[in-house]
Amino acid sequence: MKPFHAFPKSIFELLLVIAIAGAFTITGRAQSAAPSATPQAAAPTQPAPSTVAAKPADAVTMDSTLAALYDVISGPAGKRDWDRFRSLFAPGARLIANGVRPTGEVVSRVMTADDYAQRNGPYFEQNGFFEREVSRQVDKFGNIAHVFSTYESRHAKDDAKPFARGINSIQLMNDGKRWWIVTVFWQGEDEKNPIPAQYLRTRN
Repeated sequence: MKPFHAFPKSIFELLLVIAIAGAFTITGRAQSAAPSATPQAAAPTQPAPSTVAAKPADAVTMDSTLAALYDVISGPAGKRDWDRFRSLFAPGARLIANGVRPTGEVVSRVMTADDYAQRNGPYFEQNGFFEREVSRQVDKFGNIAHVFSTYESRHAKDDAKPFARGINSIQLMNDGKRWWIVTVFWQGEDEKNPIPAQYLRTRN
């Protein structure tokens, strides 16, 4: 999920350009509550209803959810359908751009779906951006799944070569009715970190 004007390289990478160019700050939360003497398992929870209902065709399967994620951020210069984008994410979901500063420091920027839309909306309105998945590896158990999704980013859909490539690490959950994106954590390819062959196998 590039558009981070600091990382001009993908949906996730373009974000990275934006993110790396800007100052990245990493925030953390400390847990202060002491553990109970008698630990009890927390009751399972489900995502609260999204403020924007997803299109039925977008979230019915994992494939459709991932396809919608790439599709909604791709297109010629112009506004994106941010309501559709938000509808793909579970409440509390996070998008995290990872990159390296010129000093060699590895940094990350953590965003909500709203943060991503606000930070990248202006860029998309002025620049064409097309990102597509070229390879995927999935691990699934019960109602949770982890996807390593390799992407290529282009300024125009018919560009011969991508200007950036990288990997989106995506976590999803199924609440019994649909798939929700919980986390998108991405890093762009560079000279020190070329994408391994195992993550470039063409999807069937």
